[in-house]
Amino acid sequence: MRTGVELILATKRFAEDNPARSWWCIISTLMLLTALWAGTLADVHIIVKIGCSIGCGLLILRLFVIFHDQQHHAILPRSRAAEMLMRFVGILILSPSSIWRSSHNHHHNHNSKLLGSNIGSFPVMTKEEFLKSSTKVRRVYLFARHPLTILFAYFFMFMFAMCLLPFLRNRRKHVDGLIALLVHLGLGTLLVTFAGWQGLLLTLVIPSFISSAMGAYLFYAQHNFPSVTFADSEGWTYETAAMESSSCLKTGPFMGWVTANIGYHHIHHLNARIPFYRLPEVYREIPELQTPKTTSLHPAEILRCLRLKVWDVESNRMVGLGSF
Repeated sequence: MRTGVELILATKRFAEDNPARSWWCIISTLMLLTALWAGTLADVHIIVKIGCSIGCGLLILRLFVIFHDQQHHAILPRSRAAEMLMRFVGILILSPSSIWRSSHNHHHNHNSKLLGSNIGSFPVMTKEEFLKSSTKVRRVYLFARHPLTILFAYFFMFMFAMCLLPFLRNRRKHVDGLIALLVHLGLGTLLVTFAGWQGLLLTLVIPSFISSAMGAYLFYAQHNFPSVTFADSEGWTYETAAMESSSCLKTGPFMGWVTANIGYHHIHHLNARIPFYRLPEVYREIPELQTPKTTSLHPAEILRCLRLKVWDVESNRMVGLGSF
């Protein structure tokens, strides 16, 4: 059984991009998304428009994961055209490149550390820290992890935390955060002007709401699940964090396509340079990766994940507030 660096090296041969396949995934997703956007504005029955709106939300989620892969340079790492296109996509989906790259790279390098893992991820406090904290600190912490915050991620996590807040903290470095908000506002204004409030809701708000909520929950569940482990800096290793603190999200073929295989999150954290379309191949061919910690999109499993609040050092597991 390979472990540690040896296991990481075993994945290296899969970290090869197929440019034609990568471009096909990007272009086909954009074409489908454009067609469904048009469907939300077409002179068709309202049920068809609602269906197109929901479809847009799912495709934006897929586009977000593809954008995430390109930002890791897992796909099209040497393509200027891809870099420019994905920067535009990042602005369009309220995930500007400047803040995404810095915060997400930090997340990969500090995944599951008790100190420092909150940047680019959901905050985690130990039970002892939580009990010693002030009421204000507790409220802020619980708000960040609250199910409604995840559900309304469109406003709290993407508009505010991914765009406005970084810009206010460093206007020169994160000007693309302001640009993303202005573009979003501009699109909303155009839709209201030419398609009315129904056009705004079906073409922009509902798709953005769906993709943001689903994206935020996926990110939460992949590092906040019942069997997750956290460690202090001394006991932390990159490969252990990938295998013990990153879940494998079980999905059917359709949701696997919609989420661009991000469910194989333990493999992604082991080697972020593996293109998303090769993750199932890695899973099949490397036996050591076939028994990961898992979660799913079953409602009961979602509730189990959402109830987790703090890390209990004594029992070495995440627990809810009802446990103390």
